[in-house]
This record gives sequence, structure tokens and C-alpha cells, in this order.
Amino acid sequence: MNHTPNPDHDRRRVFPALPPSRGRRSFADSWWGNAWVTALDGPSRSATGRLARGRTYARAGNVLEITITPGHATARVKGSRPTPYSSSMDIPQFTAAQWDALLDVAAAQAGHLAALLDRDMPTTLADDAAQAGVRLLPSTRELVPSCSCPDHGYPCKHAAALYYQVARLLDEDPFVLLLLRGRSESELIGELHRRNTAQVAAAAEPVATTRGVSARQVFAAAQAGLPPLPEPPPVPRETGPAAQLSLAADPVPGVDAAALEFLTADTAVRAGYLLRQALLPYGQTADPVTTPALSVDDDAARLAAADPPLEIAKRLAWGTRRTPNALARAARAWHYGGAAALAVLDKPWGADPLRLRAVREEIRQAWAGERAPRLAVDTSWVTALDRDVQLRLGTDGQLWYPYRKEQGTWWPAGFPQRDATAVLSELLTPASE
Repeated sequence: MNHTPNPDHDRRRVFPALPPSRGRRSFADSWWGNAWVTALDGPSRSATGRLARGRTYARAGNVLEITITPGHATARVKGSRPTPYSSSMDIPQFTAAQWDALLDVAAAQAGHLAALLDRDMPTTLADDAAQAGVRLLPSTRELVPSCSCPDHGYPCKHAAALYYQVARLLDEDPFVLLLLRGRSESELIGELHRRNTAQVAAAAEPVATTRGVSARQVFAAAQAGLPPLPEPPPVPRETGPAAQLSLAADPVPGVDAAALEFLTADTAVRAGYLLRQALLPYGQTADPVTTPALSVDDDAARLAAADPPLEIAKRLAWGTRRTPNALARAARAWHYGGAAALAVLDKPWGADPLRLRAVREEIRQAWAGERAPRLAVDTSWVTALDRDVQLRLGTDGQLWYPYRKEQGTWWPAGFPQRDATAVLSELLTPASE
């Protein structure tokens, strides 16, 4: 962890304003941050209405300094007026019985106990606590918003922005979640130390042979005397520099050294992905860098997205019978969504009209009290008239890809999201806000 708990101040923590986070593939970075977002969005994993507007506000950096106390989060949130609004979020604190159940779960498993005592919060704790009847992550129904703005939404977009910004606090320190549930980190660690000491003492006491020996006691006693496991090797994040074949003193006749350098670097990136995936813990996956069985056109777009030298880019365009501008457009699509983004680059597909109608209504409701954009719907595209922005539904029927018109042509404009309202809101938000 990046801080030392202080018993006098640990129950009131203040976090400075976080910078804008536009352009990221996911809202949060850590497992706990993304789990918080998933809990807010519900089973559909897609926020709607004011929640979506709040997420856009949070991405834009409109949430200022956040104060966390047991059961309460407060912040000032910038809106359309010069003075920020005062917004807050209340979350139910655990009862004494719930805390006992949670601490029993943590103390019963050596992995949980060792991680928590080392001030690390294991991700499996959420599922194990749920099996004991304690839900760590809240739903929006459990959160009680409050805001000084005139919007009567429940929550309004300013309080919703605070909801989502808490996810980024959990990226920094997941113990914030336990503070919201009622106990500070120092209180929790102190109670775990007490329970661990009691377990070790109980395991050391003689046990009558007629009663047998508790497996939990034996396991706890054995674990108490073991040194901690060594840290796993670091997962490499980047490949090393590619061989500079073009600088060779004796070039090989008929071999394009620059092109071979580029392909070698691409192979190294994909090999690095396979290595990272092999070193990750079981059940986790690295972000894929390629998709198997690509067509020649799609693979050219993938290679062009790696920003090759100009001559190689021209060759990729010529080899796929594209203009350089068309290849650059395809490369941008690949950058934002891989093969799935290329599937919606040039033509719409026959999406469910009821789905499009529902999305249109969601957007209308999200702009309640404001002038909503005028929309035109065409099979799987939703265009904001007179705004030069467009949403395209992916062929999976789940993700919406943002597009912006540039010199008369529709260009990919960002990473896809499940929530059409959030995508449109970000497209219509000026970059300076």
C-alpha cells in the first residue's frame, strides 16, 4: 500500500482531484475498481441515463477533492455553472454481525490473512465474503445520493460522477471500500492481528486425544511458522529494441531490410504478449494484440496501426488496393477495437430495430432538462444530426463505437463502450472541458 495507517486520522481520508481519463479502454485499472463499476452498472454491465452522464463527468475530471469517512463520500463536482456543486454518497455500513462474518472469512484462510496483514486486499475476498452472506460491493440501490444542484434525478449526474470516481480511488487503495463499509484499515488490521494471535495460541494448546485435533488449528499453526513466499518474477510490459538490419555493413541482395525490421518488431510484440499471458496468475488474461485468422485486408490494417515507415505504409495500401487515407482510417479503427471495429468501418448491418429504439429513448431521458441532440437511425448507426458525430453498434450487438466526421468522411473517434449514452456524451463534450 502507498500509505501508513494512522489510528487518529484513518477514519477520514482525503483524496486530491484525479486527472481526466478520456480515451482509456476501461473506466478503472484494478480488479477492485472495475468490480465497483460492474456493481454500479448492474447485471447488464451497462449504465443508463444519468449514471452514464455521471461517468462522462468523472472521465472529464469534473470531480474535485474527495473525502471518505465510514459510510460516506463527499466531493465538489463541476457542472454547467461556474461554482461546483456539493455532492455526496451514503453507503450502508456493515453491522457487527456482518463484520464478524467477514473477519471470520479473512482469518479462516491463510492466503486472505497473510495478504490483508501485508496490507493487500485479495480479489477472491469478495466471492468468499458473499458466500458468508456479506456483500462487499454495493449496487446503486444501496447508495443514497445528495447534491446541491437543481436536478431532481436520483442520482443526478454530479452524484453519479462521484459514484464512478470512487472506482478510481479503489485503483489506488481498495481498503477505501472497507472504510466506506464502516471500518478503517488500522482497525481492520488490528482485529486481524488479534484473531491471528488467538488462532496460533489455540493451536499451540494441548488437545485431548479423545476430541481429536482441529484441521484449522493445525493449518494455522503451520502457516504461522513459515516464511512468506518470494515475489513472482515481474511480468515484462515491453519488448526490447528490434535488430537494426538496415544498418548492416553487407546488406543481403533482394532483402528489404526496413520491411524485415518492421515485421521482426511486430513478431516480438506478439511473442511478448504470449509470454505475459503465460506468467499471469491462473484465470487472468493479458490484452490481446492480435486476432487469429485475419483477412489480408484486416492484417494490413493491424500492421498499419503500428505506425510503420512511410514506404511500408504505402506498400500496405497498394497491396490491399486502398488509398493511403483509407488505410489510415482502417488503422485507426484497429487501434480502437481490433477486428471487431473493422467490421463496422464501412457499412451498417441489420441490428434489432427495437434495440435501436430503446437506445434512442435512453439518450432522450439522459438529456432530461437539457436540449437533447436530434438523432437519425439507420440499421445499426445512430447519427447526431448537425453535430458530425455518430454511434455504430458492433456486430456483437453490445459495444457502441464512436465516430466523428472529418473532411466529409466518418473516422473512428475512440474506444467502444456498452453504453450508447456515455459514448454520445463524450463525443459531444468539448475536449477543453
